Parts: sequence; structure tokens; C-alpha cells
Amino acid sequence: MRILLWDIDGTLIRSTRVDSFKDYTAPVLEEVFGTAGRLSEMQVSGMTDLQIIGEALKEEGFTHTQIRERVGELRTTYLREIERATGDGSQAFIVLPGVREALAGIARIPRYRSALLTGNIEPAAHLKMRLVGLSEFFPLPGAFGDESHDRRDLPALAAARISQHLGVDLQPHQFIVIGDTPNDIACARHFGARALAVGTGRLYQTADLLACNPDAFIPNFSDLELVMHSLAEL
Repeated sequence: MRILLWDIDGTLIRSTRVDSFKDYTAPVLEEVFGTAGRLSEMQVSGMTDLQIIGEALKEEGFTHTQIRERVGELRTTYLREIERATGDGSQAFIVLPGVREALAGIARIPRYRSALLTGNIEPAAHLKMRLVGLSEFFPLPGAFGDESHDRRDLPALAAARISQHLGVDLQPHQFIVIGDTPNDIACARHFGARALAVGTGRLYQTADLLACNPDAFIPNFSDLELVMHSLAEL
């Protein structure tokens, strides 16, 4: 069995506008913390939402502990703001080429099971998948960006939940992290999982990802045969 842990933004989907996440994140920070800090100047690809918030508010004096104390309020406010900003999602997100076909092909093979491992706050992750019609491909529990400031913590959280859900003692090498940033590769390495890097993100080029030594690399999901072959080798 192989458990595929999927990143969302830049891997499965893309926002139609660069940095559009700031349209709904800035109002959240202003409401919950009274300021958006330096959010407007940040590049955040590969970061968890808690990490983004921590970096944005660091110079305002907010600690990780203070931010975590308000996670419940953050989840509620974030979901409200992202729903307001994205509407039905048709003008906000696009599914990247080949993704839907790749997920459908993977779902037909019993060896593979899929879950989300994303920097998104959990309700936002599920909302995005619902808006683009991909929710059905992720039946397993995952791990999300409101659980840690450090993405490297997320695979172990997902693995424990999935092992319990399936009633199987899964080992790190049975997990494959799929994502478009060096942080995706780093979190796989930290846990002992395999890393499949994809060159679909806006921020990092192929050379940036290959320099991190992923176990496999694909440029995108358009070639289903290449996707399946790459997974079979891991």
C-alpha cells in the first residue's frame, strides 16, 4: 500500500490571480489580531497558514503561542472570508492540467490511497476541494496548516490518523508526499516518506526542486503514463 499525501495550491489547483489569498487573509488577521502586519509583502509558497501568520505578525510582537491560542477564531473567520472572496470558486481557482485524470486513474488502483497534506487551514482546504470538484478523491484524513507552524510536522500527524482510520500500522516509506515546493520535499524527508516533486508551482523552477533531491520529479500531470510510472517506482 502507498498513501499519497497531496499538497493543494500549486499542485492540484491554482488561484486565477497571483497572491489572491491576501484578499481573504488580510481581513482575517485584521479582525483577529488587529493588524495584517507585513502580509502584503510576503511570498508564501510552501508555508503553512500558521507559519504565514507567524511571519506576518512577528514584528508586531505576536508569538506562536499567542497565535495558536486563537486557532479556533482563525478557522471560523478564515472560512467566512474565503467564502466571501471566492463565491462559487469558478472565478477563483482552476484545476491544473491533467490533475483530475491523474486522480481518477490513481483511485482505480487499490494499492494507492490519497489524503491532503497542505498548508491550508483545514476548513479552507476542504472548501477549495469542494469548489473545484475534487473532494471525492480524498477520503482519508490528512494534515493541515492550522496544526503547526512547521510543515515538517504534518506527515507524522497524517500518518497517525490514516493508520488508525485504516487499522493498519503504516510505515513512513509507504507515504509519498506530492508537491510543488522545496518545503514539500523537506517535510517528506523529515518524516522518512518519499517525495514526488511537480513543476507546476508559480514560485519555484525545475532546477530549484531538483536541487532538493526529490525521489522523483514530473513537470506536470498531463502525461498520465508518466505519473503512474513515477508513482510505481516509489
